[in-house]
Amino acid sequence: MRPVLLAAIGAALAAPALAQPRDPSGTWLTASGDTRVRIARCGSAYCGTIVSSTYRKDTNNADPAKRDRDIVGVQIIWDLRPSGDGFSGQLYNPQDGRTYSGKLRLKGAGSLDLSGCVLGGLFCRSQTWTRVN
Repeated sequence: MRPVLLAAIGAALAAPALAQPRDPSGTWLTASGDTRVRIARCGSAYCGTIVSSTYRKDTNNADPAKRDRDIVGVQIIWDLRPSGDGFSGQLYNPQDGRTYSGKLRLKGAGSLDLSGCVLGGLFCRSQTWTRVN
């Protein structure tokens, strides 16, 4: 009886760990192939920062004071936290200057799906990013 009880307790403790999505940390190439984003821990969540891009400035930013800033170094993903089989957080799209609620799901070791949504998830656009490292 005791080994069965120990096995049940072990399974119960392991189940939440198995439900957690994998770590999205790393450098990712956007679907268009023109920007690389490094995703890393930021406190208790994850964030993503542009580390290289063919674009030079954040020209489409909704805040006119930020339109002349360099695009490299801009944080475009923040407050990314585990949610279901992936992560949920906020996404900034420098191509249109808007911020979206977002979801990220790892598809495998080398790719992830990223979705930005408006109106509470009523309208979403998704793209696949590829791991660079």
